[in-house]
Amino acid sequence: MAVDDFFPVFADWARKKGLKEAETKFRPILEASALAEYVAEYNRRVAQVDTEVPTVLAGPRDPWYPGPNEESDHHWPTLKKFFEDKLEWKPDRVATLDRASSKVVAYTPQPNTQVWNSKGLVVGYVQSGKTTNFTAVIAKAADVGYKLVIVLSGIHNGLRRQTQERLDQQLKELSPHSWLTLTDQNDDFYAPTTQSTALLHGHHDKVALCVVKKNVRVLKRLDQWLAPAAKARVLSDLPTLIIDDEADQASVETKAINPLIRQILAKLPRSTYIGYTATPFANVLIDPTGDDLYPKNFILNLPEPKGYFGTRRVFGRDAVEGEESSGTDLDGYDMIRRVDDAEIDLLRPVGKKAAVDFTPEITKSLTDALRWFWLATAARRARNDFGHSTMLVHTAVKISVHESYRDPILAVQDDIRRKLAAGNPELLDELGKQWASETGRIPANEIGGLTPVTFGDVLAQLPGVLEKSRLILDNCRSDDRLDYSEPGQIAIAVGGNTLSRGLTLEGLVVSFFVRAAQAYDTLLQMARWFGFRPGYEDLPRIWMTDQLCEWFRHLATVEHEIRLDIDRYEEQGLDPTEFGVRIRTHPVLRVTAKMGAARPAYSSYSGRRVQTRYFKANDVEWLRRNKDAADALVAAVRTEGAEQELVETGPVVYRDVSADLVLNFLKDYTSHEDSPDLDPELIAKYLRRQREQGFLDLWNVAVMAGDKKSETGVVRLGGVDFNRIIRSRLDDPGTDRADIKTLMSKDHRVVDFLDPREARKLSEVALMEARDKDPGQRYKGLLLLYPIQPLSEPDANNLKSRRALGAEDDVIGMAMVFPGSAEEKSKVPSTYISVDLSEVDIEVEPAELESLTGSGEDVA
Repeated sequence: MAVDDFFPVFADWARKKGLKEAETKFRPILEASALAEYVAEYNRRVAQVDTEVPTVLAGPRDPWYPGPNEESDHHWPTLKKFFEDKLEWKPDRVATLDRASSKVVAYTPQPNTQVWNSKGLVVGYVQSGKTTNFTAVIAKAADVGYKLVIVLSGIHNGLRRQTQERLDQQLKELSPHSWLTLTDQNDDFYAPTTQSTALLHGHHDKVALCVVKKNVRVLKRLDQWLAPAAKARVLSDLPTLIIDDEADQASVETKAINPLIRQILAKLPRSTYIGYTATPFANVLIDPTGDDLYPKNFILNLPEPKGYFGTRRVFGRDAVEGEESSGTDLDGYDMIRRVDDAEIDLLRPVGKKAAVDFTPEITKSLTDALRWFWLATAARRARNDFGHSTMLVHTAVKISVHESYRDPILAVQDDIRRKLAAGNPELLDELGKQWASETGRIPANEIGGLTPVTFGDVLAQLPGVLEKSRLILDNCRSDDRLDYSEPGQIAIAVGGNTLSRGLTLEGLVVSFFVRAAQAYDTLLQMARWFGFRPGYEDLPRIWMTDQLCEWFRHLATVEHEIRLDIDRYEEQGLDPTEFGVRIRTHPVLRVTAKMGAARPAYSSYSGRRVQTRYFKANDVEWLRRNKDAADALVAAVRTEGAEQELVETGPVVYRDVSADLVLNFLKDYTSHEDSPDLDPELIAKYLRRQREQGFLDLWNVAVMAGDKKSETGVVRLGGVDFNRIIRSRLDDPGTDRADIKTLMSKDHRVVDFLDPREARKLSEVALMEARDKDPGQRYKGLLLLYPIQPLSEPDANNLKSRRALGAEDDVIGMAMVFPGSAEEKSKVPSTYISVDLSEVDIEVEPAELESLTGSGEDVA
């Protein structure tokens, strides 16, 4: 008998009841060889789902999910057909969604388990299709026996309604007799007239679904409605899936929302909670020791979808550990246009000045942005693309400021429309030059293989675009909200927080963004320009300040490192209760506004390497203090009699140096204030706690001198002459800070015990593991000193992006490498940095506060 003949029936039973139960049930009717073949095939498919694309951190579990069963399942095959036929998705896109959603289901407990409480986190990208992923997860969960699905959808009615519409269209309307919906597009959750015990028990053949705003009053109604069912133990027979969309918003450390979510979970003895977010900073900083929403069972990276415009693609990012600092893959597209700092006071109220009397000025940059929006929309029409086209104007959170933009923007639109109708030669010349400039910077055929559009083609479409263009003030009090129900909308949306969370701005082409915010998650969530731009990849533009551009580039690096951390921890077989996802800090930005007022108390440096990147090249006193600190360290090391070893490529290694000397050096050496990773107090505290456990008492110290053949001069440290090395600075004339970007190469991590030529062949993870496995180094730290030539001219290949360091005195770079095995052996708990937010001034729209506290629930 072939596996395929009867296998789907067997597999469906095994998914819902368990593999052992399936073997027991089908043993009387199947030959032993056929049953063994079924079991082997089932296990093969389970293993395949377990190892496919997305990366997961997960604790101990029993793999059980072999993927969807096309023959016996109903909801996923129906949804898949909708994507293929109605939305005309290509097979590879459907396959990617299938794999990613199966992976999520595979890490939930099997529904036949008697009691469970599972918590996980799915990390996607802003505007990347997270809703589509959890819709597929819901469909597959329904196919394997989940009976109640609760979707917590943001704090605003707009996002809740949008999510409800999606789930109605892609779940209920495709299978109207299979779903018992407890909410609809107009109404949030209100207790049905039928008591929960009767309703949930009486419709056991259906899956109950509700989409609920994270609002105190709404969650209380849901909690109270579930109470009788919990008391009657009806919920003990109800496998429940809770999807928390935008899980970092309101769910984390909110005095009202967070306890209510936990209270609801406590009533559900068979529940899986999955948070979805693109900004997981608050979620991974939850106290893992309490009964909170920390993702104790798994953290999952969703793959970046093909064709997605994300932070890295738009802004580029910095090189991270194990990467060289050059390469075009680190550069973003040329889509950012500068808003001069001098314009800011003309675009939003200054300081705490009342916004009531504010009148914005249509500055040059805003004029350019408006004109480009209409030109780009006309270009899309010239390509026969008549989809929605939107511009975002986000300057401030105040509603009165939004309203003040109405008349000035409409005046610009009317002026261009009149001049265009009159054939005004000055306007036509200005528009033609802007079109030529922008298309020259991003040629259509280079970014998406698109057909170039002539200015004549654009000009033919422009009057119709201007005629149809509407101005929308989208905030909690406006009546005229964004509405994409009619095809081909052309809208300029001026707004605040209602446009910054989850809500999709369809066909977003231009963003004018000067809103001030100082938290990673707030900034990323306001960046509605991320997403998909099929057929017009060459046209999106973003106007912002240089500072905001730098911040977003930093965030691209942070996002990349978080995902690398998850990859690394999976390779090491750790689960979310054994590690903390590290989040790179920033001298101005706060990681998140969801962590209360706690200040960094202890940071784990296990397995990490930290290095100086910024220097005060013109501060002679600062430079000499660090040179003196290095001089004193080398002298003390030599006096102590540490074993000295020369490395063929130039460095000198001193072995078995006392940690006391390292701590003394840290007291004397000053890192640039823009280098929070090198906080001497945190490093010293970590080192002391390790020493209390008997680890990191000894260190190796390496002076990373240059090759003797180099003509870079020498610096004298501890009575020894060391050849200097070259580290040029980035060409950034806007700052006094000298940024060398990368001090150390990845092979320097093991310079004290591995041949550099062999080390360069290994990955970052392999190098870290090499230190942890080496019996002589696994409990030692490594301190590296880099004597840098003051002039340090850049390499000829980097003249476009770099310039001479030009320091006033010798520069001493410093790096530290920490083994991971010492912390593992010592059992020192790894807690991670939570930020002091007492001085953070982040704007919050009044409606957001109201929606959290329960007042004004229907105006958000």
